[in-house]
Amino acid sequence: MISGEDDVKNAVLPILKLLSITLFGLILSHRKVQLIPKATFKTLSKLLFVLFLPCLIFIHLGQSVTLDNIIHWWFIPVNVVVSTAIGCILGVLVTLICRPPPQFFRFTIIMTAFGNTGNIPLAVVSSVCHNTDNPFGIDCYSAGVAYASFSQWVSVILVCTLVYHMMEPPMEYYEIVEEEDQISEIEEVPIVTEDLSRPLLVEAEWPGMEDKETEHCKTPFIARLFNNISGISNPTIPDFESPPEEGGSTSPKSLRCLAEPRMVRKIRIVAEHTPIRHILQPPIFASLVAIAVGIIPGLKSIVFGSDAALEVITDSLDIMAEAAVPSAMLIIGGMLTEGPEESRLGLRTTIGIIVARLFVLPVIGIGVIFLADKWNFLVTGDELYRFVIFLQYTTPSAILIGAIASLRGYAVSEASALLFWQHVFAMFSLALYLIIYFKFFLVYG
Repeated sequence: MISGEDDVKNAVLPILKLLSITLFGLILSHRKVQLIPKATFKTLSKLLFVLFLPCLIFIHLGQSVTLDNIIHWWFIPVNVVVSTAIGCILGVLVTLICRPPPQFFRFTIIMTAFGNTGNIPLAVVSSVCHNTDNPFGIDCYSAGVAYASFSQWVSVILVCTLVYHMMEPPMEYYEIVEEEDQISEIEEVPIVTEDLSRPLLVEAEWPGMEDKETEHCKTPFIARLFNNISGISNPTIPDFESPPEEGGSTSPKSLRCLAEPRMVRKIRIVAEHTPIRHILQPPIFASLVAIAVGIIPGLKSIVFGSDAALEVITDSLDIMAEAAVPSAMLIIGGMLTEGPEESRLGLRTTIGIIVARLFVLPVIGIGVIFLADKWNFLVTGDELYRFVIFLQYTTPSAILIGAIASLRGYAVSEASALLFWQHVFAMFSLALYLIIYFKFFLVYG
């Protein structure tokens, strides 16, 4: 029988281990010490993104996944959508109670709804499973990493589609400049001009952000598209109200007959300007390859196993995968060294988001797990499966939101400040809810 003291030990020690690694990163990158410059952390972030994390995902997800497992694990990706939907509702409540500045209404909802389902759950699972006497058994590490990796593709799709468009700069931040009775361009009001130097959090989960910028990523493209602001000079922006060119023989009626419906055209243009191509990043590609290898028995026996033909390669990947979690925590330490930037969000709204995301959402998550178990949505008798699902409700906001904020040129300093404070308080909230979960909800075998 596991005692209450062991519950506290199993919950607190993993967080203390991760905190220790984070403190190393913080100290090494501190301005007064500067043993490791910011450029080195950005390089480390790129290595984590393109090498260490894909290796970790491929090795453990590929070994664990089978076609039967994919069928049984269906609730893991679905739970990402469920937790995000609940977070959106909490975000709306935060806006109603805390009343943030109007231009940060959507931002408040986003920061409350979209959690970190990537590096943080992987780090917590790795730390919990590091000891041989962990509460989940001998296969804790490999199975836990596989569970945590299986949901990442859903989060990336949500961020690259829904979050990307919700982070569009508000229309009131832009002014229409008229020249010769014609709207020639839309210029940004000087008050929202962002510093060109990006904080480390932009590089933490999406290195090379500067290469992802498009022509309209920093403009209220959708707002002016659906508000029918016509006469914009840029040829790539559709003009719905423009009259036919002079000298043209085609009548307006015939043009309406040949053209697609206006709303359909607008939706198509929005889809064309959605960065779907960014979804297939190295970690997601590693997940897809791992699933493909895992569900094909003949191929799996060639790649994984003591007698596999590619054993040398997989062992090499496994060695590099060990660097993923320490690198992620060192990068978070370097991110925290930069400190919070100035924010126009307001103290009340900042506190509201932190409380809703880190302290209220986990309680709701416990209720969701209870109901899902009652309705037989979960894998019977697999406590690690339930634990990973619970972690999706306990993490701070996704660091990737900071990268999207930089890409869209909207609320960059607010995202940086909020992510800083969320990660500071997440150490306490994670420890608290791990103690509660291990003590009251974990069924030991």
